[in-house]
Amino acid sequence: MQPKNLKRLLRALERQGLDVTYSDVWRQAALRLRTYSVRLVNSPDAPVAEVLLPEDFPVEAKALKQLANLASVRHPSGGCVCRACATPDFHPGDAGVAIGSVVETVGQVIPGAVGSDINCGMRLHVADLTIEEFLAKRDQFVERMKGDYFFGTRDVTMTAQAMQALFQYGVPGWLDAMLDKPTGSVVKSDLQQLAQESDRIFLGGSMDGDWKLAPEELVPDAGLVRDGGLATIGGGNHFVEVQRVDKVENRLLAHAWGVREGQLAFMIHSGSRNVGKYIGGMWRDKAKATWQKGLKYPDSQIFPLSTSSHPELVASYLQAEATAANYGFINRLLLAELLRLRLREVYKDVEAPLVYDLPHNITLPEGQGHCIQPLFNPKIQKSKIQN
Repeated sequence: MQPKNLKRLLRALERQGLDVTYSDVWRQAALRLRTYSVRLVNSPDAPVAEVLLPEDFPVEAKALKQLANLASVRHPSGGCVCRACATPDFHPGDAGVAIGSVVETVGQVIPGAVGSDINCGMRLHVADLTIEEFLAKRDQFVERMKGDYFFGTRDVTMTAQAMQALFQYGVPGWLDAMLDKPTGSVVKSDLQQLAQESDRIFLGGSMDGDWKLAPEELVPDAGLVRDGGLATIGGGNHFVEVQRVDKVENRLLAHAWGVREGQLAFMIHSGSRNVGKYIGGMWRDKAKATWQKGLKYPDSQIFPLSTSSHPELVASYLQAEATAANYGFINRLLLAELLRLRLREVYKDVEAPLVYDLPHNITLPEGQGHCIQPLFNPKIQKSKIQN
């Protein structure tokens, strides 16, 4: 964006009650990055929210307003946002929170900020296939994947016990159940490989869930469960994509992760589907219902839960979120496993190992991005908001 147009935008934002400044922070060759700082004029005590964007990246006024609103969220019983920023995929969100927002809070959690696609995330596999080898049988591979992803040929049937373990413990619980009694397409999977790859899933693919918080129809007492939402991609910006490793920037790191130039890569972007919608929507409503009677609703309509006035609700929300997160881990795993099974059918001896599986729509205690800690810390929570 040219300086003249940018200044015009900043003046327009000021008329909307936003104080926005910017600075150029880094330049290399033709790339220049710019930091935008934004805060509501009528919330001088709120932290200044920041977003780092390429110089020519379009700045959306609605997204900046949503980010400033999120930074100013406070609970009347105590609790506030102490830091807010946004990632480069920053753009307006339908629920009043900008996609790509990240907040650090003290004394509160914000269910509406995490939203309804809990544990939406990215999963990356690589395969030792050349472009030429892949293209030679691409049509055959694509037709099989279309059947699995869009036309219902996938089989992700599970026992009731496996579904309960999935929600309760995530990947480890589900794997134990599959090792005991494999069902569906997983009977063709290398379960030992899946177990070894758990180390390459954030938090081992396991959070402190409670299967009783899942939708009732997915956790019967006995019998088989055929979940129509499991191993589905979803809409919006979700995808399963075939990529190619064109260039390795850090050879030492790439070697450690088994990534090499010329490999094919399979990237999966999806989350907890209807389970996240069920839990996320329920807890947005609960947070609003607990707002102190007689107090004006926040203009942003973003309702936090205070660890001071409602510690039991905060703990319950985090466990419900973890329940949906466990489902999200399995959803991505099964999307990848269906793909890997089809690769082996079409291209034969293809291992396609996991590089990493990392979520973004999630609430974590401070420091849990680096190591596994207890789920609930009543003082500080961090969230990567939206997808």
